[in-house]
Amino acid sequence: MRRKLDHKGYAADDAAAALQRLQQQSFQSDQRFAQMLVRSRVAQGQGPRRILAELRTHGIDDAAAREALEQEDTDWLALARRIYARRYGKAAGRDPQESRRRAAFLLRRGFDAATVRAITHADDVDDSAEEFD
Repeated sequence: MRRKLDHKGYAADDAAAALQRLQQQSFQSDQRFAQMLVRSRVAQGQGPRRILAELRTHGIDDAAAREALEQEDTDWLALARRIYARRYGKAAGRDPQESRRRAAFLLRRGFDAATVRAITHADDVDDSAEEFD
C-alpha cells in the first residue's frame, strides 16, 4: 500500500501516518493479506515456491510469507497431483520429452523438484531450481 501511495504522489510522512492509523485500527494487516493471497493461490493450484515469490513482490518479508504458507497447512503433493490429473489425465507421459514437458508445467506452477519427480517420474528434473527459496 505504501508503494501505491508513493506512486500517487503522497508525501512519505503522510503515507506513513495514514498506514500507521490503518494498522492501529486493524484495517490494514500484512499478515491477513498474506493469508488471503495464499488461500487464493492454493485454490488456483499454484505451488509454494510461486506463492512465496508473489508474496515477496508485494513486500511481505520471508518469515511472514512462510508463516502464511504453514498456516494454510496444504498437502502440496496432493495439490500437484490434482493439477496434473486435471491437465493431463491419469496417463503417464509417453516419451521422455513429454515427461519433461509435463514436469516443466508443474515447476512453473511453483512445485519443488521432489514433488514434480514423484508425480511425473521424470528423472531429469533440474534441482537447481531449488535455489529459488
